[in-house]
Amino acid sequence: MKNLIIALLIGAAVWQFYLKPNSERSDSSTSYPASQPTTSVSSGIPTSLTQPSISPARPATPSYSCDGRTHCSQMTSCAEATFFLRNCPGTKMDGDNDGVPCEQQWCRW
Repeated sequence: MKNLIIALLIGAAVWQFYLKPNSERSDSSTSYPASQPTTSVSSGIPTSLTQPSISPARPATPSYSCDGRTHCSQMTSCAEATFFLRNCPGTKMDGDNDGVPCEQQWCRW
């Protein structure tokens, strides 16, 4: 019974520690100054909200090549099957000629 009470007290102390905001727990010497957002002259909206500080990443280009595969069972993804259907001659992946390859295996819309 004594061990249970001690465990509950420790649990309550830990719970209280984590419920307090970070500003009350942090020391002023370790806190970092808040950065002030710059405002746009024309709109008055902070530019940090209107312009991303990190440039968007380049979209990955698939490295597929026409290597003779023509059937859905030879593909590994819907994107690969779509590339082959659009760029490689003689593919047999679009049974109903609607432009969507491998509808039963890879490209289930």
